[in-house]
Amino acid sequence: MDKLIFVYNSFSGRHNALLDSVLKLVGSRSAPCNLSQLTHGVFSEKKAWKEFRRSSDLEMDFLHLDEFRKKYASKFGYKYTFPIVLWEDEMEMGILVSTEELEEMKNVEELIALLESRT
Repeated sequence: MDKLIFVYNSFSGRHNALLDSVLKLVGSRSAPCNLSQLTHGVFSEKKAWKEFRRSSDLEMDFLHLDEFRKKYASKFGYKYTFPIVLWEDEMEMGILVSTEELEEMKNVEELIALLESRT
């Protein structure tokens, strides 16, 4: 496993980031991405998540849905649901944490514990 790829179920750009923040601020259940809910507050990364990232020896890549599709469409197509955490090495890519698992998580500590147990 060379790298972890975190793919948010949202699109890149300021407009989309603002919309996501507003949905979090009002506590909307229609916010589309539990990965974002787990790792970020309304305006920034959660402290526990930032500390986990900084202390990890693993390379991590964070992509929005449109960025992932642009970067990996020719190699892996659209065979995944989102949000998702993938692993990648030189030859292949696979699911480390599924969409369903992410949707069941209640806090960032659960995500960190699962990542540590699988890497």
